[in-house]
Amino acid sequence: MTFRQSIGQRTHLFRDLKDLMAKATPLRSGDQLAGIAATSAEESIAARMALADQPLTLFLTEALVPYEADDVTRLIIDRHDAVAFAPVRHLTVGGFRDFLLSDAATTGVLASLAPGITPEMAAAVCKIMRNQDLIAVARKCSVVTRFRNTIGLPGTMAVRLQPNHPTDDARGIAAAIADGLLHGAGDATIGINPASDNLSTLADLLKLLDEVITRFAIPTQGCLLTHITSSIELIGRGAPVDLVFQSVAGTQAANQGFGITLSILQEGLEAGRSLKRGTVGDNVMYFETGQGSALSAGAHHGVDQQTLEARAYAVARAYEPLLVNTVVGFIGPEYLYDGKQIIRAGLEDHFCGKLMGVPLGCDICYTNHAEADQDDMDTLLTLLGAAGVSYIMGVPGADDVMLNYQSTSFHDQLYIRDVLSLKRAPEFAGWLQAQGITGADGRLSARAADVPLLAALMGLAA
Repeated sequence: MTFRQSIGQRTHLFRDLKDLMAKATPLRSGDQLAGIAATSAEESIAARMALADQPLTLFLTEALVPYEADDVTRLIIDRHDAVAFAPVRHLTVGGFRDFLLSDAATTGVLASLAPGITPEMAAAVCKIMRNQDLIAVARKCSVVTRFRNTIGLPGTMAVRLQPNHPTDDARGIAAAIADGLLHGAGDATIGINPASDNLSTLADLLKLLDEVITRFAIPTQGCLLTHITSSIELIGRGAPVDLVFQSVAGTQAANQGFGITLSILQEGLEAGRSLKRGTVGDNVMYFETGQGSALSAGAHHGVDQQTLEARAYAVARAYEPLLVNTVVGFIGPEYLYDGKQIIRAGLEDHFCGKLMGVPLGCDICYTNHAEADQDDMDTLLTLLGAAGVSYIMGVPGADDVMLNYQSTSFHDQLYIRDVLSLKRAPEFAGWLQAQGITGADGRLSARAADVPLLAALMGLAA
């Protein structure tokens, strides 16, 4: 099916839906690298105009990645909820945008609608929305998940405490954990990216996380961001695994590049739930994604990176995760060139995830060879806070010394909480207050630095 759109005396032709979607995407370096981006601003506007007139039902009959060749496409189509989709079935992409921005699209309505929205629908409407539209709609979406605490309640924002160390040194990790807890971070998870894939080392790190959480009765969850097959093996050996982690992408071939299949994700879900370590819920999965991952693996099928990112959320959605986040600027300037592109991508990802019913957070980040800086991250942090982001990262000094990229710090989360009056997960907030780390208002206590947490943690790591 070809599409055409006239602007003045010029008519623009788009050879198929895949081409139309790519040309309608706001400019980014990854799509240029793939050779699928619009070649002019006029062509991009023409594509958006043509896309706005397409019926939402088109995305149920025209697969951007072939159904027969891709298990992610089959997952999307086979699990589509026609009943949930029915209220908007008659709409075009442009009509869907108008509906989402209307008073009729309440939090409850959007929650009911989420199972009926395919990632391609979410990506399509996203392409014709301004930044303020993405914020306004995402803010109305509520996605609540639970393990040892409750993530995603209205007016809250959680933080993943990220205590990475380049040699997996227990004392260095413990010091970073104490630093984060004393700044009120850690309700999303205390999540370590291990430098090693040695199972003995991984088991020791899991034991450290478990000891910290258990000894201090912290209502949070630990996570080791290792390959899912390692987590499954560790569970089989009796290791104290809370959350099962995996990076996922939007095509079967890209996921194969990560060394996973959908059946392995199901195995990880079942293994994690078999331990029954959650106290208030059983959302045991943690997924990370990022625009450009499929392209970097040569597995993008000519589809634009924003649409493929939304397809990754369909993968995540199928396994009822506690946490999902886009590591928005991590892959580098080849895919998101500068601060403007990173900011737009972060807002797109958050909007698409929340619209699809995924508990989306964001690692607000960049690499040092991108045309971006911490001011850009401050901007994105503020916009995502206004949009109701589920959680962000808390990294000592915003500088991850193991992964070598720039993220958000423990102090950054204090800033956005103060400016937008964002609370923590309620169970974690109560613990902080009981420990004397915060007052009843959620702000850091004057005596937070006197809490003997650091010494106790260093004793555990000795």
